Amino acid sequence: MPGVPDAATERATDAAPGDTALGKAVRVVGLAAGLDVVGVAPADPLLRARAALHDRAAAGLADTMAFTYKNPERSTDPGQAVAGARSVVVGARRYLGDEPPRPVGPSGRVARYAWVEHYAPLREALWAMARHLRAAGHKAVAFADDNSIVDREIAHRAGIGWFGKNANLLVPGAGSWFVLGAVVTTAALPVARAPVPDGCGPCRRCAEACPTAAIVAPGVVDARRCLSWLLQKPGPFPLEHRVALGDRLYGCDDCQEVCPPNLRLAERRPVPGARAWVPLVELLDATDDELLERHGRWYLAERDPTWLRRNALIILGNTGDGQDPAVAAVVRRYADHDHPVLREQAAWTADRLGLAVAR
Repeated sequence: MPGVPDAATERATDAAPGDTALGKAVRVVGLAAGLDVVGVAPADPLLRARAALHDRAAAGLADTMAFTYKNPERSTDPGQAVAGARSVVVGARRYLGDEPPRPVGPSGRVARYAWVEHYAPLREALWAMARHLRAAGHKAVAFADDNSIVDREIAHRAGIGWFGKNANLLVPGAGSWFVLGAVVTTAALPVARAPVPDGCGPCRRCAEACPTAAIVAPGVVDARRCLSWLLQKPGPFPLEHRVALGDRLYGCDDCQEVCPPNLRLAERRPVPGARAWVPLVELLDATDDELLERHGRWYLAERDPTWLRRNALIILGNTGDGQDPAVAAVVRRYADHDHPVLREQAAWTADRLGLAVAR
């Protein structure tokens, strides 16, 4: 997902020490519950991120994204999430795992963060810290994968990591394969006194590896070119980026896969039940209910599986075999589909595979 951070970053404000014993106890609770890193930021408004959200939306870089762009005043102010907020406890949980074998037949690739539900265990750990804070007499609410707060910005202020040129947060000694969440609380806790210094230096591997040149400046991603966003966006997929999509069905990991800290330092852990590949003909034959049952935890615009089918048809055009009877049959069927986007997409795929279809 295109990020907010850029090369210029806010320093966390120097603050009073806060309740050191409670801060240490909350950290212990979070780590015991499955977090890999815990940090604390002040609950001051994220003014730099707010300005960036407004500026990038005005420049068109946000495309039609909502998320934290929808209400920047809210998503950059922890005090609007929890009245009287004084601190934000940030947790990071790693998700890197070994890729399962690719199945036989045409299939679509899934970004690693979506192989399994990583946010459920993250939320459990965050709520464990929130319960500890509540038991100590404070308000505390957990947020993860939520539009209430710009998670990478608050994680940076909490001293968890630095912003890479691809706008991802990199954890020192561990890389960027993490999901992030936060607990906004009225407790005054010891906060990070300065952000983690930049660890990228002159490296530009992520920008050079982006299939669509979506990283337009250090830490600035143009959503109009970002495959991760375009795969989620409703409507026709941009013609100029269809070939670059390759075999990606949901998400794109290219900028992370070439990142030196990720290559050298990232620790892998088993991912039971990982679904890294999705058979395309099976997907295109499935009903709406079946697709929502299998992939409903992904972000699907308006909960509409049409866009998964659109993505699958593009991949068939890039990687399929027009001599495969199952592929040919499903493409011809979609060329006569009642949805105009799917009809057009199937026609493009048929042309790529040398298939004659009704127009």
